[in-house]
Amino acid sequence: MPASSNSAVHKFAITTSAFTVLLLMAGALVTSNDAADSVPDWPLAYGKIIPPLVGGIRYEFTHRVVAGIVSVLTLILAIWLTRTEKRPAIVRLGWAAVALVIAQALLGAARVLLGHPPLIATIHATIAQIFFITTVALALVTSPWSQSGHPALDDPGSPKVRSVALWTTLVILLQLVLGAGFRHGAFGILPHLIGAAAVAFFVIWTTRTAKKRFANVPEIRSSIKWLNITFGTQILLGVAAYWAVAKAIDEAQPTPSYVILTVAHVLVGALTLASSVILTLICYRLLRPSGATQLSSQATRAAV
Repeated sequence: MPASSNSAVHKFAITTSAFTVLLLMAGALVTSNDAADSVPDWPLAYGKIIPPLVGGIRYEFTHRVVAGIVSVLTLILAIWLTRTEKRPAIVRLGWAAVALVIAQALLGAARVLLGHPPLIATIHATIAQIFFITTVALALVTSPWSQSGHPALDDPGSPKVRSVALWTTLVILLQLVLGAGFRHGAFGILPHLIGAAAVAFFVIWTTRTAKKRFANVPEIRSSIKWLNITFGTQILLGVAAYWAVAKAIDEAQPTPSYVILTVAHVLVGALTLASSVILTLICYRLLRPSGATQLSSQATRAAV
């Protein structure tokens, strides 16, 4: 693939990922402003393409518009990858993103037409996070860095940093599911608090382990920094958001502090997950798997 085409696909993948952040914000604004039931039909809104943009309708309609833009961008990206990408796994990942965005649209329709708001809204929020990290992964794997040659590094410790980083990513994703369940009323706050403690343990474990073994690797060191920054910010926002929820519980309308802090908490949670995904992918790109390390050690001893 020509270098110019490679760069263009990478920039388009970044654009798609950035618009997905806007989509997450639009969805969070719908929930924080209690606007989820403001439009009773789908795909039209009150039987119109553009409904009256008043009250909660403007939040729900904006969410739908941004979702439509992201859907188009995702389809274009998948077609572009199919035509230019030589790695079949990356092409499949592009079409997986299309499948996820279609699933999101169907879940959005089900939320409006079928009811069951806590369950469907929680699933909808979960798929949104999985879709987001899929776009982040596409942005990384289409980068010039990902496609350039890098010497494979041995991980001398146990457990392997690759494995620890992957587990941290999965724990953060589970915590976001628990947070969505609490936010949409599927269950209480206790599972979310337990999840926060688990995430803190795994993030500290992963960053300390990776820094101890690979502090001299710039890509890993930078990824550790961003994971620490996003997670630390998320903890502070979690405390602030809980305060805002408690303060606004008797208010007739969502307060500005409630909306701002809860939306920020959702967004930074997604960025924390993205930071962990990037660290995991970089570790898988640079570090040899456990079996390969053992074979390398055996070959070295045999040569000696």
